[in-house]
Amino acid sequence: MVKKNKRLEVAFLGGVGEIGKNMTALKYGEDIIIVDCGSTFPSLDDTPGIDLIIPDFAFIKENVEKVKGILITHGHEDHIGGLPYLLSECGNIPIYGSSLAIALIKHKLSEKKIQMPKLHAVKGGEVKNIGNFSVEFINVTHSILGAFALSITCGGGVIFHTGDYKIDYTPIDGESIDLARIAAIGNKGVTLMLGESTNVEKKGTTISEREVGFTLERAIQSNQGKRIIIATFASNVNRVQQIINICEREGRRVAFDGRSMVKISEIAQELKMLCCKENTLIDIEDIKSVEPNKLCIISTGSQGEPMSALTRMANGEDKEVQIGDNDVVVISSQPIPGNEKAVYTLINNLYRRGAKVLYGSLEQLHVSGHACQDELKLMLSLVKPKYFIPVHGEYRHLKKHEELALTLGIDKDNIKIADIGSRVAITKKSMQFIDSVEAGEVYVDGNSNVDSFVLKDRKQLSTDGVVIALLNINVENRQLISVDVLTRGIVFDDEFLESIKILIEDTFATSSYKNESERGGLKNGIKRKLSRVILNKLKQKPMILPLLIEQVKEERNDDDDDSDDTQEGTR
Repeated sequence: MVKKNKRLEVAFLGGVGEIGKNMTALKYGEDIIIVDCGSTFPSLDDTPGIDLIIPDFAFIKENVEKVKGILITHGHEDHIGGLPYLLSECGNIPIYGSSLAIALIKHKLSEKKIQMPKLHAVKGGEVKNIGNFSVEFINVTHSILGAFALSITCGGGVIFHTGDYKIDYTPIDGESIDLARIAAIGNKGVTLMLGESTNVEKKGTTISEREVGFTLERAIQSNQGKRIIIATFASNVNRVQQIINICEREGRRVAFDGRSMVKISEIAQELKMLCCKENTLIDIEDIKSVEPNKLCIISTGSQGEPMSALTRMANGEDKEVQIGDNDVVVISSQPIPGNEKAVYTLINNLYRRGAKVLYGSLEQLHVSGHACQDELKLMLSLVKPKYFIPVHGEYRHLKKHEELALTLGIDKDNIKIADIGSRVAITKKSMQFIDSVEAGEVYVDGNSNVDSFVLKDRKQLSTDGVVIALLNINVENRQLISVDVLTRGIVFDDEFLESIKILIEDTFATSSYKNESERGGLKNGIKRKLSRVILNKLKQKPMILPLLIEQVKEERNDDDDDSDDTQEGTR
């Protein structure tokens, strides 16, 4: 019996052709490891009513007995947000990540009441043997602490996954990206590099996080008679640390507002990643005991999220903080694409309440955690991969990253642009696409998963409304008693409404409505004819719901009154 040669396979379950829900599966022999398991947030226009979007786990569920572990590059939601849903469907899979990422995952799983898997907190430089794979975790700098690149070795070669990174030579926590180790790995030979592409359209290098600190310090110093409120990402512990350091120098106490801000700051303090003097912090419930000009509130809501602390303040709905003309609000972030309208609505509402607002388009109040072109070039030059697949970006980002790699001498035949569901097989001589895997998006709505048909209905309802046709039918003689038409989100004038009723009556009269099997034909006929006339008249396509209300007359005793009792059923 001839033994089959093992080959390395890489399946892309998320994070290519999109920003968010990053998830990649690597298979060698009979073992699989997963890199990240993220989520993405919905948009009101495209996914109305949806809470969260996660990857389709069909491929993992089919091969769950082969999955040996999940590697987490860092603790942002687009890299860990899908874990509770994956584990609830696939059971106990060991997870490896930095101490902060593991703490955030543990909190997330506890909230969802998911059985806790084996959680392995690792440090930069550590190597873990996981199934057929040997994984080295390499420190990189990003907008969250505890971010890793991954050097993954198996019989099929070395796979280098950059994770999310930027090259910050002056990081707040002193943990620089380990360029020396990355160069050493590149010198030994890397078979495949998976490289993040988010900022590939931006020339130069990403500004250091310390620059934001200088701007925040100027903002606080120039508003000494005011209360300061700073909104930023809760996960950006380095930025929160800078704000605390500035406030301590300026004699201000600090309060956290917003559930995620409070929780992540608690976790960071427990891990000794966030430090402050004994009397610096004050509970948000106690801020009235502090003079406003001696207080700084660090809050969530920099993206205008509907239920966030800053949005509640702007709407006058926060129990503890009422915005007024003695407040300076600093929004230390840039709007994520798709959030622009929510952010500017937030800013307008803050201004209406009298606050002075500082935000990104006016001040250097935010820097990206992602590498720009010069940093991406440096990473490619250090790793020197034989094969390259850009990840973590929309399709245009992936193409731009490909173009960047070509300028550095990587052969075009050795670069692939992947889609969701793409799978590549890599040998010593080639990298080629093979049969794709089942993959895509799963929409989470409350405690349920929603399919695309439900979303289609929601969009139709939101844009064109609904028409409900009520047919009251005497079951005994199969006669139509009356027709009622109800509309929501669409308006008919009286003349058109009467013509609709006549059309329904005519459709009933020409139907062979007799029994259960023929009710569907009647409903479909009404839908089809109403859709046509409404489109022709109003240029709209409302949802049409025919409801058959069947009435059965009951026999009456002599003692019954003269009322016309009926037994009704809706079909």
